[in-house]
Amino acid sequence: MSVAGPPPLPALFEVTAANHWQAVDFISDLHLSAAMPRTFDAWRHYLQNTPADAVFILGDLFEVWVGDDVRTRTFEARCVEVLAEAASRRQLGLMVGNRDFLIGQAMLKSCGCMALPDPTVLVTWGQRVLLSHGDALCLADKPYQTFRREVRSVPWQTAFLAKPLAERLELAAQMRHASQERQRFDGAAGIDIDTAQAVHWMHAMGTAELVHGHTHRPGSNTLAPGFKRHVLSDWDLDTGHRAEVLRLSRDGFVRLPLAAAP
Repeated sequence: MSVAGPPPLPALFEVTAANHWQAVDFISDLHLSAAMPRTFDAWRHYLQNTPADAVFILGDLFEVWVGDDVRTRTFEARCVEVLAEAASRRQLGLMVGNRDFLIGQAMLKSCGCMALPDPTVLVTWGQRVLLSHGDALCLADKPYQTFRREVRSVPWQTAFLAKPLAERLELAAQMRHASQERQRFDGAAGIDIDTAQAVHWMHAMGTAELVHGHTHRPGSNTLAPGFKRHVLSDWDLDTGHRAEVLRLSRDGFVRLPLAAAP
């Protein structure tokens, strides 16, 4: 009986920082929704005031995204306005996550964001940094990985997006309120990325540092000699007090509580 090997390496996509950039910010897992007004306001204020030359959003900007036609609804339209205004003054990059993987070209064009495939390598200040949402690296969660492959497929997405918007919104609401469906959508709690696979990606793509979100366990640690990862904070200022920005400059990485980020 044949034994399945590790997942194939994803395609390499690179972004090179402009020569004048002095700082790049990374954020993820804001899970924006109309039910989180304080988090939305904090995010808007941050984008209006950060001195960073670029902001890379590494997945799960939204709690749910059922197709780009949702961007005309009241709350989502406000988010588009915030993104478009920020994108007019700095580079904005957007990577999809496990909750907003249906963000498409129409949304990206509306808000002026650059699409960041998962993973992306950022080339800046003489170093290469690997960027990922992180869910694709949680290999121990086999049911989620099966579900992820299903919903990322063209047939599934074509069939889902063909449904009326009201039906898609209702299906998303059912998923959010059903614990079993939510686990399929988010993956099992407590599972971290696979260290060996992460280092394999980093070695193959010539990167010494990895930045990812998804796990909601912010911190930095060494995965293997010469390979370090930085986990982004989720944001929740409505039911909690979590919000953090990871900033990269010529001097390296620094974690900034939201109040100190601008």
